[in-house]
Order: sequence, then C-alpha cells, then structure tokens
Amino acid sequence: MAPKNKFTREEMVEAAMRVVRAKGIDGLTAKTMADELGTSTQPVFTAFGSMDTVRQEVYAAAVRVYDSYADAGLKEKIPFFGVGMQYIRFARDEPELYRFLFLTRTQDQECSVMKSMRHLQELVRPTLISVYHLTSEEADLYFRDLWFVVHSLSTLIVTGDCPYRDQEIGQILTGFSLSTCKAIKEIPGFAAGTYDRDAVFRALVSRDAAGF
Repeated sequence: MAPKNKFTREEMVEAAMRVVRAKGIDGLTAKTMADELGTSTQPVFTAFGSMDTVRQEVYAAAVRVYDSYADAGLKEKIPFFGVGMQYIRFARDEPELYRFLFLTRTQDQECSVMKSMRHLQELVRPTLISVYHLTSEEADLYFRDLWFVVHSLSTLIVTGDCPYRDQEIGQILTGFSLSTCKAIKEIPGFAAGTYDRDAVFRALVSRDAAGF
C-alpha cells in the first residue's frame, strides 16, 4: 500500500504556482515542484500521475487568478475600461502567469491567448450590450478591436518594452474606445463590415479639407 501523501492536491498546485511565478512555466518540473514542497518527486506523481496533469491544474488556477482581475474590472463605473486596465494590471502583477495564459501554445497547438480572449469576451459581452447599448454583433466587434490594443500594451509591459504610464495608457484606451464606439453607431454597416470604406474615408478627408 502506497504511503499517504502528506500534501493535499490544492497545496501542491499552490506550490506549482509559486514555481511558475518565479521561474515561468518552462521552469515547472517534478523536481522544482518537489523542491518547493520540500519533498521527493514521488508525491507529485502519486497525486497527479504526470506533469501534463500538473500543467492543466496550474493553467486552471492561473485562469482563476486572471478572472479575479476581470471581475474587479467589471465592477468599475465604466466596465469595459475597468476590464482593460485590470488586464494590464494583471500583466504587471503576474508577468509569468500572463506569459503562460497568453503567450504559450496549448497541446492542441492553438494559441492560449485566443482561448482566453474568447473567455473574456463571454464575460464582458452582457455588460457591453447593456451599458453601451450595442447589439451582440456590435459588442463583439467593439471588444475585439479594444482587446487588440489592451493585449498589445500588456505584452509590451511583460516584455519590458512599454514606455507608457497608467495615465497615458488610460488616454490611449479612451481614444480607441470612443473612436470604435462612434464608428459602430454612426457608420451604417460598420459592425457587419458592409460599409463603403472608400466613401467613408473620402467624406472624412473632405470634411477636414473644408476646415470643419
């Protein structure tokens, strides 16, 4: 009969999370996990069977951490702005979890970031529809375009290449939010992609040339 594991599964996942936070997901091995627990590798394999299972558990735990940031953003006065800033805050606070969730590939070779993007989209869609008075199609377009901006800024932060402070980031997000929302509401067919792009740009250029 195998000896009873003195660590709970939850405690072992917490240890794995500490390893990932310190060394990244590539640094998570049975040995580094065992070292964090102060034990041999045997309890790891007794509890999980394989490191693939450990990674799956850590991924789920990282998603729960990320969801707590998204939930905090949804409670802000301007929900989507709040979610965007919380996404960026998550990148600052948890760079290795961000890398794991958004900058790695899953076993089925689909980029994790797209799975996570769709996950966040499901969370945010009802708020966008009710607060910004958008259709489901419009809400998804608005989310997609703003998410690209937020993800780009967050990735720059994680890689150490972002030159912008929170105030500047807020201004960038507000500018994109206003322009996207205005386009959705004022350009017929914008959300469906059926509008005449050349005509819209000609009208904008002509208006600017006329001094309006």
